[in-house]
Amino acid sequence: MKTALLLSALLWLTACAELKQTGKDIGHATRDVTTEIGHTARDVTRDVGHASRDAVKSVKQEIQKD
Repeated sequence: MKTALLLSALLWLTACAELKQTGKDIGHATRDVTTEIGHTARDVTRDVGHASRDAVKSVKQEIQKD
């Protein structure tokens, strides 16, 4: 009886460790993906902002030439 109880406790602890590791892996993957999405959004926003700024400067220079 004690052996069966010990074996089941050992299996339960092993299963818990596997679930914990799986959760950790999922959490890290989610963190990495959201970080990449955030950085990409930041870069695109910066590029659009710079392009808009450059376009406004160009139009302003064209107006001043006339």
